[in-house]
Amino acid sequence: MARAEYRTAPLATKEMPKGIPFIIGNEAAERFSYYGMRTILVVFMTQYLLGSDGQLAPMAEKEATGWYHLFGSAVYALPALGAILSDAWWGKYATIFRLSIVYCLGHLALALDETRLGLALGLALIAIGSGGIKPCVTANVGDQFGKKNEHLLERVISWFYFSINFGSFFATLLTPWLLKRFGPHVAFGLPGLLMLIATVMFWMGRNDYVHVPPKGMAVVKEAFSKDGLAAIGKLVVLMLFLAPYYALFEQQGSSWILQAKQMDRTLPLVGELLPSQVHAVNPLLVMLLVPLFSYGLYP
Repeated sequence: MARAEYRTAPLATKEMPKGIPFIIGNEAAERFSYYGMRTILVVFMTQYLLGSDGQLAPMAEKEATGWYHLFGSAVYALPALGAILSDAWWGKYATIFRLSIVYCLGHLALALDETRLGLALGLALIAIGSGGIKPCVTANVGDQFGKKNEHLLERVISWFYFSINFGSFFATLLTPWLLKRFGPHVAFGLPGLLMLIATVMFWMGRNDYVHVPPKGMAVVKEAFSKDGLAAIGKLVVLMLFLAPYYALFEQQGSSWILQAKQMDRTLPLVGELLPSQVHAVNPLLVMLLVPLFSYGLYP
């Protein structure tokens, strides 16, 4: 349950909720940590991974790709766990904060241990942390708004989405360079530091957030009722059409990085990009287009 001194409902105000800057800052830093780690995973596994004896023992490309997509699958499966923890027991704030600590420990494992043990432990903890907070972060934004200031929500969601791609863009450019220049400890350590900053920033805003109390197991039972399962079934049909797109989209962190190693990656005025930096164009385009759509095409 939310503590008594925390608000459980939005203030009747037309102003921007005071907790929004903490949420936006947290999201930018958290996304830097996630994409910074993820963008170098396949290169790390195929070029830098050590054996238990401390000697270089990289994976074959096929095996590394398998590890990468198993991790990605876990990240997108574990939101179900986060949603249950949030709605039934902890509430959104506690779920995000507690699982962010797990998230930090995963980064720490990757930064300290370059063997398969550190890789497996780190990816498991990050999947629990990142996947667990995923259903809560956007919903927590909506919780901060009431009837009088809900007209600001669309703008904030645009800022929120911009912050995701801001973190992703700079992480995708920086961590591959850190890996090449300084090695895995630094390249994985910086995303871990950003996740720690994200966690602290989120905690700092605790007194400004609306803390919607959890509703107990009744909400879980409702989800698995006849009507709830029928609604989930309809969503599954929709997801079937999205699956081919995301199956291709997720290749940008694995197969397409390996493919980029064989390509000419030299850009005018920029120079040669590292293979893991190539897909930075995606978040860059999003950052350019979000203001255009938010303030130009759909003001």
